[in-house]
Amino acid sequence: MIYNPVKVHFGKDVVSKLGKAATPLGKKALLVYGKGSVKRNGAYDQTVAALREGGVEIVEFDGIKSNPVIEDVDKAAALGRSENVDMVVAVGGGSVIDSAKYIAISIPVDHSGWEFAIGDKKPSEALPLIAVLTLAATGTEMNAVAVVQSDKEKKKVGNGHPLMFPKHSFLDPSFTRSVPENYTAYGVVDLVAHALEGWFGDGDATLTDKFILSIIREAMEYGPALMKDPENYQLRAKIMFAATMALNGLTAQGKKSGDWGTHGIGHAMSVLWDIPHGASLSIAFPAWMKLQKERIPERLIKLGEGLFGISDPDETIRRLEEFFSSLNSPLKISDMDAPTGPAAKEELLEVMRINKVSGFCHELSEEDHRVLVDSMM
Repeated sequence: MIYNPVKVHFGKDVVSKLGKAATPLGKKALLVYGKGSVKRNGAYDQTVAALREGGVEIVEFDGIKSNPVIEDVDKAAALGRSENVDMVVAVGGGSVIDSAKYIAISIPVDHSGWEFAIGDKKPSEALPLIAVLTLAATGTEMNAVAVVQSDKEKKKVGNGHPLMFPKHSFLDPSFTRSVPENYTAYGVVDLVAHALEGWFGDGDATLTDKFILSIIREAMEYGPALMKDPENYQLRAKIMFAATMALNGLTAQGKKSGDWGTHGIGHAMSVLWDIPHGASLSIAFPAWMKLQKERIPERLIKLGEGLFGISDPDETIRRLEEFFSSLNSPLKISDMDAPTGPAAKEELLEVMRINKVSGFCHELSEEDHRVLVDSMM
């Protein structure tokens, strides 16, 4: 089934239309954002102005962190319940919008959003959600999936439900001009990783494979250009659009599922050492492909042919590593501020075990975990 009800508004100053979109949804909004960048890039001021113009009262919850935690979700949901809000407006990147998705389904209930995240409960209702995107990366602005972590349980999980689709998403590429160089790079890596998860999924869908290759080529063409010219609106727009297309369902059509094992590996690094999500993926994906090259050589051969006109899996992996390096995204855990000794290896292996890291299509054993960790260190 193909289903995506999100109304996407794309372009410069598009947030001016937000008030008109919000007014039919309610009279009081919980405005959720991070730690202040939205006040520097103009997204906060424009969103607040549009909501007020639409006659919507605002209750604010700030401080959502990168690699968002369930405690913030629950605090925000409690605030929303006490203030009787009737919609959620998220201004930020993937962490803020993912948190807002869980907040929107948690406000109507009296238990932690973690029960939704781990699948113990399914939502039966949700407050309408509006997203204002400020980082091109995760694609959460046009899907019904969200990721959140519990530091206490050392788990980072993704889950989804149709009730978690935003009603409207506003994408103004100019808001991403304030994104630091490293997070701009991590966003490009993230969109490529999303496309690759679809590529390595099960199913013979040749047209979808062409979509995937086109998205990756778009990132490879315009990502390095953006790193050299970060103020360029057109380049920001191209990367923002590619990131949205990489995880709005387009790359999954005709396939049983994507694999998503590499994301599980990255999540373990993030929950353990707070490594940024995109950075974890430029570390994990080459290691995963090296592990899989003898198991699924035909997919790596076709990937190399589609991207580089080559049929050597080793050279394909090397060129992807070269691309990640051109963005200054890490290839090893040692490139980040994280421990790499024997104790750190065992700690990462334990977190991978706790999170049952594997793929939907290509299973990973505990021995595979050890090979991967050795390769990533």
